[in-house]
Amino acid sequence: MTRTTGWALGLGVLVLALIVALLPRDDAPPAGPEEDLSGLRAEAGLASCPAPAQDTPGDAVVPQLDGVTATCLGDGSQVDLGRALAGRTTLVNVWATWCPPCREELPVLQEYADLPDSVDVLTVQLASDRRDGLELLRDLDVRLPTVHDADDFGGPVRTALKVPQALPASYLVTAAGEVRFIENPRLLTDVESVRGAVEKYGGAR
Repeated sequence: MTRTTGWALGLGVLVLALIVALLPRDDAPPAGPEEDLSGLRAEAGLASCPAPAQDTPGDAVVPQLDGVTATCLGDGSQVDLGRALAGRTTLVNVWATWCPPCREELPVLQEYADLPDSVDVLTVQLASDRRDGLELLRDLDVRLPTVHDADDFGGPVRTALKVPQALPASYLVTAAGEVRFIENPRLLTDVESVRGAVEKYGGAR
């Protein structure tokens, strides 16, 4: 065997070894599962996310939220908000874990939602981690139905509602399918301010 032949043979072996190393392996570990939040969800005890009402026509939808889906923080399911909120009056509150006023407002919303004459309340967590959101709701003893939009500022709910940078932000979704941004008051500081905002922005059940 000549020196040239030996070099060529050695190079061929190296190339073959590299190809084998790069091929997919059947015994390679599978991709890691999504973070298990079941224990934390049980601790938080959030109310079920909304679903289309039985007496609502199947094609009923809130136009501004048509096709907009988000993850139910309580159980991980996907919620079609356009259909789930159709035909009902819902106060939608948008918050994030890093927002101090949100921490003040969420317990007020829970207190309001516990009243017999309240409209439905749905909160939307965005631009923050789901685990952090569940921990915050648990620690505040807030059990409102909540959907998670995204970990960043580009989620579909935020885009559809045109949520401002300053949080919290609240909206009144009417039974007729209109979405009204609650500009005054911007911060709901007590039950009466929540009740007044719902009435002002057309919140008849």
